[in-house]
Amino acid sequence: MKTKQIQNLDNFTGTILIPVFETNAKSIIPIEYHGISVPSKVFYGKKDTHYVVEKYDCTHIFIGLGKEIDYKAIKTIFRRISSKQKELFSKDLVAVIPNELKNEQVEALFSGLILGTYNLGHYKKTEAHPFLTNDFVFQYIAKENLDEIISKGIKIAEAQLETFNLVDLPPNKVTPKYLADWATETGKKYGFNVTVFGKEKATEIGLHSFLSVGQGSAREPQFIIMEYNPDNAKKHIGLVGKGITFDTGGLNIKTAGMVQMKCDMAGAGAVLGAMQLIADLQLPYQVTAIVPACENSVDATSFLPSDVINSYSGHTIEIIDTDAEGRLILADGLSYLIKNYQPETVIDLATLTGSVVGTLGYECAGLFTNNDDLSKKLQNSGSQIGEKLWQLPLWDDYKGDIDSEIADVKNYSGKPVAGAISAAKFLEFFTEKHSSWAHLDIAGVAFGDSEFAKTKHATAYGVHLITKFIENL
Repeated sequence: MKTKQIQNLDNFTGTILIPVFETNAKSIIPIEYHGISVPSKVFYGKKDTHYVVEKYDCTHIFIGLGKEIDYKAIKTIFRRISSKQKELFSKDLVAVIPNELKNEQVEALFSGLILGTYNLGHYKKTEAHPFLTNDFVFQYIAKENLDEIISKGIKIAEAQLETFNLVDLPPNKVTPKYLADWATETGKKYGFNVTVFGKEKATEIGLHSFLSVGQGSAREPQFIIMEYNPDNAKKHIGLVGKGITFDTGGLNIKTAGMVQMKCDMAGAGAVLGAMQLIADLQLPYQVTAIVPACENSVDATSFLPSDVINSYSGHTIEIIDTDAEGRLILADGLSYLIKNYQPETVIDLATLTGSVVGTLGYECAGLFTNNDDLSKKLQNSGSQIGEKLWQLPLWDDYKGDIDSEIADVKNYSGKPVAGAISAAKFLEFFTEKHSSWAHLDIAGVAFGDSEFAKTKHATAYGVHLITKFIENL
């Protein structure tokens, strides 16, 4: 998608976006631009308001930003305009950038416009958004050249749109093989290497915990490894994303909410989207990412409650509940990553527990780490872009919840309390006491309700957060 700075609106016809900071409802000075005067009693820049004027063969959209505005709010405002006022846009568009907007806010503005092109109706015939035509150019008027900033905002949104697609498409489309193929093709396009282990190779190298979860499905599990290796990389970051493409709960079958379980690979979606974005932005950091992808299905071959299984690490696991499957595939993902790649920092993302939703609701993700510096950097990165994190304890007081009498560890405490914490303690067991590891439980923020669709849908939480964290290192 191209951008172009122009100096004025001479001979321009089309749509003009005019962001306006709030003045006062009783201001005697109207808002003026391009020969249009808007009195304050009609529009004065109040946040989440807009005003449309047709004049000079142009559609002028005045957009209220309020007195102050953060990254997430400006992104949402322009996504709303792009999504819900699609009929106001023509093939030619100019955004007028106020001098008061910071570079990060300009980035958010254009990210929002691109995100507004998303349509949940993947299998419905709909008219394409004007921004998606091949020859569309984002024109803008600004005091200085902002091409690089705007391009970055567009790249962020494009990676998030890919994650929207991965999470929202149905499970008969987004299978483990689909994720593996997506990673392979994206790696070729953006410049990272991809290796995929199917069932035979995974068995050969001992990914037993991962394979146990997928053994009840007719769809072959795929263990996806992505490696981004820029020249003169500063640090090495490892990522792991939970890739359960559909979760029935296994033999501990879910009794409610199963229709939404296509979203149980949102952690994988976030890691895949982040890999695209990291490579697209050419960040000077080595990143190795693993997505263990499989289905947790019900069959005569499904693993059983009370089974004792092995793992890549060599530790044995007692299965208390087959619906606590995400931590089993993450265990092998973490073990394989740490043993074979030794990244300096490891972060896993997973829609892991309903418990974290009970604790934090749908406003922020749960953060688990024993590294205070890592915690602060992740939380700060999230705050900058509106993807909130809240740290929960990882104390050894909870270690008894995963103790097993028959095996080295059990996959579920069996208790109705502290579920997110005991799940994190289980994952910690497989990190070999890595000094810089963090687990993000994104169950409450990766898939949910918003003004942009009538049903629950993907948020792409984590794509920008992880990228921002790496940028801030």
